[in-house]
Amino acid sequence: TRTALGAPSVTPAARRAGVTDVLCEACDQLGWKMPTKIQVEAIPVALQGRDIIGLAETGSGKTGAFALPILQALLETPQRLFALVLTPTRELAFQISEQFEALGSSIGVHSTVIVGGIDTMSQSLALAKKPHVIIATPGRLVDHLENTKGFNLRALKFLVMDEADRILNMDFETEVDKILKVIPRDRKTFLFSATMTKKVQKLQRAALKNPVKCAVSSKYQTVEKLQQYYIFIPSKFKDSYLVYILNELAGNSFMIFCSTCNNTQRTALLLRNLGFTAIPLHGQMSQNKRLGSLNKFKAKARSILLATDVASRGLDIPHVDVVINFDIPTHSKDYIHRVGRTARAGRSGKSITFVTQYDVELFQRIEHLIGKKLPAFPMQEEEVMMLTERVAEAQRFARMELREQGEKKRSRNDDDDTEEAIGVRNKVAGGKKKKRKAF
Repeated sequence: TRTALGAPSVTPAARRAGVTDVLCEACDQLGWKMPTKIQVEAIPVALQGRDIIGLAETGSGKTGAFALPILQALLETPQRLFALVLTPTRELAFQISEQFEALGSSIGVHSTVIVGGIDTMSQSLALAKKPHVIIATPGRLVDHLENTKGFNLRALKFLVMDEADRILNMDFETEVDKILKVIPRDRKTFLFSATMTKKVQKLQRAALKNPVKCAVSSKYQTVEKLQQYYIFIPSKFKDSYLVYILNELAGNSFMIFCSTCNNTQRTALLLRNLGFTAIPLHGQMSQNKRLGSLNKFKAKARSILLATDVASRGLDIPHVDVVINFDIPTHSKDYIHRVGRTARAGRSGKSITFVTQYDVELFQRIEHLIGKKLPAFPMQEEEVMMLTERVAEAQRFARMELREQGEKKRSRNDDDDTEEAIGVRNKVAGGKKKKRKAF
């Protein structure tokens, strides 16, 4: 759990902020002791009924900052379809929903998640029950507003846009405009964003009335407890260096960011062939598989999660020790979100960025953005070179498995299950299963 608004037994901070006892107890049960900076700034203002624009880096407890004022207002004037939270990704929507359910369990709050990749019919039924809080991605919500009979948001009291910069970057602008047209003018709006872009300013002018700005991070920043490193390597040996680092830092949990779905899948298969417990998370997987991957990693059944930038926003996985930027992010701002998966809520963490001969300029941009010169991660080149042969063999297997999965996908026209690596190895090893261990 993230630290957030305090329990009555521990600190009067929550009382001072004006949060009622019921919600204070809920915070206590979640183990939230002290409010974070953004919560100290935002909650009292929100409880006065003002619109808020909150700028805070990822991992700063933004969810608590908007959930508590909404639940408190709901306690005072109970009604259905009370609040709408818009998020950029499906995973983040489920996470926010969990927080609402946990905080509001004692007062019987119902929330519904409306995202793509899930059957619309069951969502329509959930909406017909009129939940108190809807957490949605813009595209699917517009779909329901246009096509689901009897569903409207005319009585809405609160609108929250979480990770607003990302919602607009993903070209949801038209959807957001449509949503703004069908909800009441007379409402409270909270806009949270890690970065203040031109699009966010434009949205602020369109959606907020006389907002109070609660800024915890003005310039782009990363958390102090994060140790950031880079390694400068030839792109030809990228995989070998990855395996070397995973061996060097064995025992930690890793989140490895790749630039494409295909590379995520390939690298996951490669690592699995070398005996690492790796699972992929990317946009071409079905929603159930994505949540499955995420839960396995959260439950520590797998120690390595390979992901595209889909996962770099807002996901709160408490135990990520090391973030590896296997492919350097093309947008420097994405770097902040990626490394924000570790060193969350006061814990420490490491991040290592792979810089090949083609990435130097992008890397300099990142250093410029965060205003730091990163140190090199110490490595033994000879040891890496000893790995190349075994890695090359694993690459070959990974390519064959990818090709097989592609063919299966075409013939079945269905999602492949990446967790069971398809039995290429058995064929290659003449029917005998060879177990390979990473050393």
